[in-house]
Amino acid sequence: MSGIRVLPARPSLDSLRKQAKRLARDTVAESGDAIARVRAQVPHAVLPLSLRDAQLVIAREYGFSGWSYLMSEVEKRVGSELDWAASQARVAIHNDNNEQLRALLAKHPALIAWRDTDGQTLLDATTSYAMDCSDPERERTYTRPSAAELLLDAGATVESKTWMHVIRTGASGMLRLFAQKGALPQVLPVLAALGDATVVRLSQEAQEKPADIDHAFMIACRFRHEDIARQLLELAAARSPELGRRIDHWRSRAAFVEFLMNEPGILWQEPETTPWETFVVLQLGHARDGNDLSAFNLWLDNEPWLLERQHIETQARLILPACYQKDREAFIVAMLDRDAALLRADPPPRSSHIVQAMSYGNAHLIPLLTRIWPLPNDLPHAAGIGNAITVARWFDADGTPALGSLSQHYPHNDPQFPRTDLHWSPPSAQQVLDIALAWSVLNQHFDIAEFLLTRGANINTDWGTHEPASILHEAAIQGNEPAVRFLIQHGADLTMTDYRYRSTAEGWARYGANNERMADILAKSAQSGSEA
Repeated sequence: MSGIRVLPARPSLDSLRKQAKRLARDTVAESGDAIARVRAQVPHAVLPLSLRDAQLVIAREYGFSGWSYLMSEVEKRVGSELDWAASQARVAIHNDNNEQLRALLAKHPALIAWRDTDGQTLLDATTSYAMDCSDPERERTYTRPSAAELLLDAGATVESKTWMHVIRTGASGMLRLFAQKGALPQVLPVLAALGDATVVRLSQEAQEKPADIDHAFMIACRFRHEDIARQLLELAAARSPELGRRIDHWRSRAAFVEFLMNEPGILWQEPETTPWETFVVLQLGHARDGNDLSAFNLWLDNEPWLLERQHIETQARLILPACYQKDREAFIVAMLDRDAALLRADPPPRSSHIVQAMSYGNAHLIPLLTRIWPLPNDLPHAAGIGNAITVARWFDADGTPALGSLSQHYPHNDPQFPRTDLHWSPPSAQQVLDIALAWSVLNQHFDIAEFLLTRGANINTDWGTHEPASILHEAAIQGNEPAVRFLIQHGADLTMTDYRYRSTAEGWARYGANNERMADILAKSAQSGSEA
């Protein structure tokens, strides 16, 4: 039983995962054959075997050093060669491995024109997933300019969605690189971002629309080109006297420019949003983030236009952070109690509000959110709200998941799920189980979490809210001490690191959340190997 197995030409990912689960169950049953297989591949493995270690045994039986290498080979054989190469190129970009990227481009020239199902190219992978890269250190962390230069030199084209994303994130170094390569068009948004004074002259021409001038003004503010921003604001106010009156009534135009220059989120509003509307939304955001309900109510009362139908997307965007922040329920109530048009949207805008509430331990907000969005009838959402009866219905008498079509369950029923960011492909029942576990733990429904663990959920899954990490990482950075203690007591891997920072959950707590108490709990548990 200890020999190398032969991987089929068209391997089944689901079959391999079932093999790992079966092996883990067999070690619990103290099967001599299973234990011999484990000792042949991972001699020092702790029994009974965790699912993570069972996957390692299976991978080694097929001749691979680890589960991730086995998964890469499966993806290569099942998917197209070019898609596999693109997945490897993305890994190379993330790891700053330009030699590997160069080799992949040489072997697969079509990668230059490749795009995924969402239309994202490899050049897009060099830009930031973070919304703000205006600080040079953040830009170094979140962008990959050397890979971008390599792709540009190989013939990649900078599409408008790509350079506009770079502008929104404030990544000035990446923008300059694109400009130096002659890859940017001479249009108002680009000129404003680069601080090219030509943008003022072009904006003065009659054919320029007021919305174009507004947008150029806000981009100039985003990149802190103060002189250009002031000139563009005067042009905008001349074409819209109401804008000038509102600003002058608030304080002054100089103060208005200064305020917007310090706002990283200035360009993440709805398209065609005016500078004043953007300003109001940002003020409301400050009030919400600062837990200043009085200021939030005052801005809503003074700017009732915000509650109208044409601003439904903005209403949804304003309450989204209240779904993942702590103790912000009153801000959602304030919006809805004023009969915001969002309540009557049919259909409601696509959103991640319920998902965010589940992922950040705020399932108590669900009754509010379901006034707008329906709660999906699936395993993860049932687990997140603590509905044990419904959770049990998704399993047969033997404890095997009986999910029916995966398309009925999160994440596979949500087109917004960041599958690419999490490197989760193709869809599987394990992903459904793992997210159900994550949501039950983070919302402290521990009886459901234990139920899911006995039915194959992976406590060391690489699920994360943004990129691969672990449930323990998320609980740690959220300051969710009961969840952290549950995970430690049930064998969560304290040494597991996340995808971007290569940091443990302790690191997330200590340096990401500045939560020394949480970091110390994790550190002591790692040192002692005992329960917290």
